[in-house]
Amino acid sequence: MVLDLLIEIADVHPVSASFWEILAEAARQMMLDHSRRWCQWRGWEVQHGTVRATLTLLGTDEGGRQGAFSGDGQLRPLWDIGNRTSDGERDLNIALIWVEFAQELGPGETADVRLALLSPEHWRI
Repeated sequence: MVLDLLIEIADVHPVSASFWEILAEAARQMMLDHSRRWCQWRGWEVQHGTVRATLTLLGTDEGGRQGAFSGDGQLRPLWDIGNRTSDGERDLNIALIWVEFAQELGPGETADVRLALLSPEHWRI
């Protein structure tokens, strides 16, 4: 209960990456894997910034995914954000995805998401 309260406070008030590391270690010791991953995610955001978006997946009838994916930051999709290679080809970027307020996201569904940019320098415009 105290861990959840500290996470809630830290989600509202700016804290350091080391604070999130301490919370992640506490969650690990309590075997709270989802909370541990969330604290690690938030520590990453403190260091590298936050990208938030609303994501709508295509339905299966539109050529989208066949099933839902876990929303806890493990999926590493490719994103087309308009970057080009030196020879003018489309350049895709990788970012982990965390679905807010949902355990998973399925075909045809919409949710708010957070992205952890694996190469933040490529996302600058």
